[in-house]
Amino acid sequence: MLRRLAPALLTVLVVALGVLGLAARPPQGTPEHTADFVVLAGVAGLRWEDVSAQDTPTLWRMAQDGSIGSLSVRSAHRPTCPVDGWLTLGAGSFAGWNGSRIAGGCPPAGVVVEQPDGIGANLPEQESVVQYNQQRLPWGTVPGSLSESVRCSVAVGPGAAVAAARPFGRVDRYAAGLPSDPSALLGSCVLSIVDLGTVDGVDPAARAEQAREADAQLARVLAARPPRSLVLVAGISDTEAPSRLHVAVADGPGWERGWLTSASTGRDGYLQLVDLAPTALAALGRPMPERLFLGRPAISTGERTGDLTDAINAPADADREAAAQRTVSGGFFTLLAGVQVLLALAVLPLLRRARPQAGPTGSTRVSARVTGVVEVLLVAAALTLPAALLADAVPWWRGEHPGWIFAGVTALLVAGGTAAVRFAPGYANTLGPFGAVAGLTTLVVGLDVFTGARLQLNGVVGYSALQGGRYSGLSTVGLGVFLAGALLTGGWLAQRVHRGWRPAVMVTVGGLAVVVVGSPYLGADPVGAIALTAGLSVAAVISAGGWLTISRLAWAAMAALAVGIGFAVVDLRRPAAERGSLGRFLSAVGDGTGGFTVHRSSTANFETLVNSPLTVLALVGGLVVWFALLQPWGGLMRLFGIYPAVRAALAGTAVAAVLGGLLDGAALDVAGAAAALVVPMAALASLRVLGHAADRTRPGTGRTRDDGADDDRGSGGAGPAGGGDGPTGGGGPLGAGHPRPISGPPAGTPRSVMPPPAPAPDAMGAPGGPNGPDAPDDLDAPKALDAPGLPDAADGPATGGSGVDAQPTPERPADGPTGSTVAPAQRGPGAPAQRGPSDPAQRLPSAPAPPARADRGSTEVAAP
Repeated sequence: MLRRLAPALLTVLVVALGVLGLAARPPQGTPEHTADFVVLAGVAGLRWEDVSAQDTPTLWRMAQDGSIGSLSVRSAHRPTCPVDGWLTLGAGSFAGWNGSRIAGGCPPAGVVVEQPDGIGANLPEQESVVQYNQQRLPWGTVPGSLSESVRCSVAVGPGAAVAAARPFGRVDRYAAGLPSDPSALLGSCVLSIVDLGTVDGVDPAARAEQAREADAQLARVLAARPPRSLVLVAGISDTEAPSRLHVAVADGPGWERGWLTSASTGRDGYLQLVDLAPTALAALGRPMPERLFLGRPAISTGERTGDLTDAINAPADADREAAAQRTVSGGFFTLLAGVQVLLALAVLPLLRRARPQAGPTGSTRVSARVTGVVEVLLVAAALTLPAALLADAVPWWRGEHPGWIFAGVTALLVAGGTAAVRFAPGYANTLGPFGAVAGLTTLVVGLDVFTGARLQLNGVVGYSALQGGRYSGLSTVGLGVFLAGALLTGGWLAQRVHRGWRPAVMVTVGGLAVVVVGSPYLGADPVGAIALTAGLSVAAVISAGGWLTISRLAWAAMAALAVGIGFAVVDLRRPAAERGSLGRFLSAVGDGTGGFTVHRSSTANFETLVNSPLTVLALVGGLVVWFALLQPWGGLMRLFGIYPAVRAALAGTAVAAVLGGLLDGAALDVAGAAAALVVPMAALASLRVLGHAADRTRPGTGRTRDDGADDDRGSGGAGPAGGGDGPTGGGGPLGAGHPRPISGPPAGTPRSVMPPPAPAPDAMGAPGGPNGPDAPDDLDAPKALDAPGLPDAADGPATGGSGVDAQPTPERPADGPTGSTVAPAQRGPGAPAQRGPSDPAQRLPSAPAPPARADRGSTEVAAP
């Protein structure tokens, strides 16, 4: 009964762990009514490198007393030109100005502002701009949403008029420039938007002059600000490609000496342009519009300590890192894809020649030295992404040639990690490198996430703050590498215990990974956690053996669905402004606007699919697995038969990676990152099991099973003595100590040896078979034979004694373990049988078998 309830119990446990991790929420400051007036002052192109005590003394003092941050100016267009930035400011969502654009640059601002009554103004193009954003862009943005949320607004300058215009084009109060005394104008409405000018170009002297002019205008605004007012200064847009991070400063009651952040970024010191509109309304105590802004209200968090120069250097350094990341990441992933393709082509001939032929004839095996070198290269390829992530701990972007510095640091880390794996205890075991690489990868990514994901932000294998998509938690690449490492680690550990405990080990390791991925304190990726739950459920139900049946797949789907529903319920119970992506999507579905989200996700999937180098990694990895490793000569099916927990981990990784990419709008990027780790390790393990395909062990006396048969397993179950996955003294392609060869039969009268009974069609893992969920013992552990004269059954059905693999039959897959008929060694009465290596993949080659009859119904062994 308990065995039948195991899938349901495992499903409940996975769901509980997932919802527990997703339901937690980091404490966030609640935006409060802190001001009676709000002044939004924008300077197009203003960056932190333009701010200094000499050139911008007013802004310097304002930053000294207020809260500061780096502003991502993402809009509906890239780059965000000044008119796009002003329009996005007034919309609170990604918006764009219609009209022709210069590739990689910004057209001259040609905004027409009419003043029919001398008080307000009118933008005749506003109606067409609203239609363009509603019908042509995927965000469903309504320009003018900010001004529609207050009774009265003031605009100073043409850029401010674009931000303050209502959807029908009306600006309540307008002035082309600041009057001599702007006090009356700024105090006439609760919301004022001021255009302070533009800072553009690459000449430092020209930029400094423009920054001084903007600072002088800001001094006049601060001198005339209304009482109890909040002043927000922002570098409202880019002025040319590529995009950069810009200035954000808040000064007012409750905004003293802190770091700006919002729920849309989740990281101290970072803000988005779309956050400014909800910040203004929250400070005024006004309700948000019915159609929620994409941005979230900003808050001031953490008391800023130390000198202002050091504080400003932090966002300025982040801008330099983000700019360097953009130039390096493309080349890195292209190079990684090329290297992985070349390595896959190099492995193919080794796979075909890795299986030793029993007998004096057969193809010549590749030398152990060449095989060892290829194995080291496979380990290095699998560790490249974790090493590139760790390389961000070194400030490579500050050098004169950041790309070369990053390449050198990454190469050193790859070499160090490869050496650590190569000389680690157990490397010679079949699954030694597999477990070491998976564990090391999980450790590197997990430690980064637990310490705030600093290496992910603006990292080459992380995410860029310039993209405006993610600012905290796991990146797309990080998700793929982490879920693959966690599931492979779980499979490696599960293989070392008894078959009955393997699902529990998988759930324990994978459940912790679900919590790490989904918790907003850590990975902050609920969609990725749901996908990982599905993959974990698949891995858990087949880790003890058997295939992925319809019922098991149903349990896995139910677990993922239950985690998704649980998080949706928790998310929908939060206030609208505090909901996550899943809760906001369900709310949009309820009010009929969910189509925009679906359209954006499908568009993002398509663009990523055709533009990302990780797509090449995913496709090449799939081709290598399907057309090489899964072939009869590829070794992966043999690996699956010997190590069912590893098979389960690889299947779960494939499910989680594909689902995670599609649901997150990342197409095959998650799968590509996972393939960069999984495919080299699968190829290495396949090489090793093929290298021992013709090995044999002598039946030995080990621990006795319940049915009285000898058990050759160690204390851990299927694996070596002591729970390992290889021989105690080492083994594998680099050589190991093996027991003496099994001697041939004694001279005498020929005798017939009856073949062992053929296994049932489901013997290799089907439910109910020897390796199925109801089997009494493991197929992947060596078995001792009770009767002398019978062939060793640990490697599958016996062949006709010819020394070569038998042809595939329904009872024995073509790529499964092979066998040959041997006679037991002569030993004295009562002498114990010699035991061979306990690694299921490592067997001692027997002496060449004598000729045998072609009849496969029986095996005739002739005496020499």
